Amino acid sequence: MVLAQLGGTITRAIQQMSNATIIDEKVLNECLNEINRALLNADVQFQLVRNMQNNIKRIVNIEDLAAGHNKRRIIQQAIFNELCNMLDPGKPAFTPKKGKTSIIMFVGLQGSGKTTTCTKYAYYHQKKGWKPALVCADTFRAGAFDQLKQNATKAKIPFYGSYTESDPVKIAVEGVETFKKENCDLIIVDTSGRHKQEAALFEEMRQVSEATKPDLIVFVMDSSIGQAAFDQAQAFKQSVPVGAVIVTKMDGHAKGGGALSAVAATKSPVIFIGTGEHMDEFEVFDVKPFVSRLLGMGDWSGFMDKIHEVVPKDQQPELLQKLSEGNFTLRIMYEQFQNILKMGPIGQVFSMLPGFSSELMPKGQEKESQAKIKRYMTMMDSMTNEGKSCKLDSSNPKIMNDSRIMRIARGSGRHVREVMEMLEEYKRLAKIWSKMKGLKIPTRGDMNMRSRNMNAQHMSRVLPPQMLKQIGGMGGLQNLMKQMGSGKDMMGMFGGGDS
Repeated sequence: MVLAQLGGTITRAIQQMSNATIIDEKVLNECLNEINRALLNADVQFQLVRNMQNNIKRIVNIEDLAAGHNKRRIIQQAIFNELCNMLDPGKPAFTPKKGKTSIIMFVGLQGSGKTTTCTKYAYYHQKKGWKPALVCADTFRAGAFDQLKQNATKAKIPFYGSYTESDPVKIAVEGVETFKKENCDLIIVDTSGRHKQEAALFEEMRQVSEATKPDLIVFVMDSSIGQAAFDQAQAFKQSVPVGAVIVTKMDGHAKGGGALSAVAATKSPVIFIGTGEHMDEFEVFDVKPFVSRLLGMGDWSGFMDKIHEVVPKDQQPELLQKLSEGNFTLRIMYEQFQNILKMGPIGQVFSMLPGFSSELMPKGQEKESQAKIKRYMTMMDSMTNEGKSCKLDSSNPKIMNDSRIMRIARGSGRHVREVMEMLEEYKRLAKIWSKMKGLKIPTRGDMNMRSRNMNAQHMSRVLPPQMLKQIGGMGGLQNLMKQMGSGKDMMGMFGGGDS
């Protein structure tokens, strides 16, 4: 994952500082120098790094901090806030409204994934109830219209373009007018890729902008661009009023620091990030959760959104009941495996949990984990309904005897040891599930102190020690529950809140 190495280095620097017996000026400087090196190695612009260091030193004055202050927490918070400030220009991007026609123009460098991102943007809003349409005003690149046509057809989104017309301004205007008549409320104009050395293409971009009068101009940037990001992004900003940034190819192994520089250059917020080649590998970007995941602190709200997306509403009350009873069967495990696979790449999901970082799930290991889940599901497919619906414990010794294990292995084409491995995984998850028995799940807005403390005690028994320590022990967990109580409470994943 892009920026995973950066996040890991910063996390280790903070951890080394936390392990120091006494935190003084020397320890703080060592920590900040390590963070500076990590940011520069990740291709973040030098001036941005220097400004960040100066701001942290101004906020954290070791000598002025009175005895009794938690210096570690103050320094950690300052680092977190400065990374957030680096990614947050302090002004929101234009937000389209349903039923009212909005024109969004996409600009960017050649090869940044702009055409694919246009379709992803349209597809995302289509799922949310908008009526999007795509206009291909890229007459410079051979095959641009064919690519957009193919993507739009696959996503069932109307499109406009021409094989014969060479004037991108004329195509853009005709396309916008066509879709206005068809009452499309989100018209997306894809333009030719260009870089700052191409004056003619920049002039063309200005003409398209003036002719279509877009409500928002989105700068699409490849996360692997490196140190050139700042200058290129600034050139676009000087030519057209860029109002938002979308960073693509965030699933690769590039350093990714250029993404931070682009935000500073355009003074525009990142609104989405592309996390893969597929249409649905497109995430809304929120600064604080992103930095939190980067530093291995997790993103519970993003995790909850994923859960709400994949667990059907009609299954939520049933899951809640099973959870409170502590009953865990192979059928429940199968259903939860299905939900995990729907949530997207496992590495991304794990990075939302406190105590984990993207570094802990290397690319190969992530694929192996997903393959293992699919193998387990294949084995469970060859079981009878009776076998899947019973609890496999000492009260049901005959449910999973040797002959049944042999039959499951033969039916699924797997070795007996793999079936045994799947059953061991079931026992491990059943143990965790049993600890959730009796958990009281309040509705959103009813997260009072007493219910929060009770839930925190339950969660502390379930969470791995490493994760609990990363959150900050019981106190940190209670604070986390308090934060979640004001919005999507943490346990809403089990259907306890109103949707």
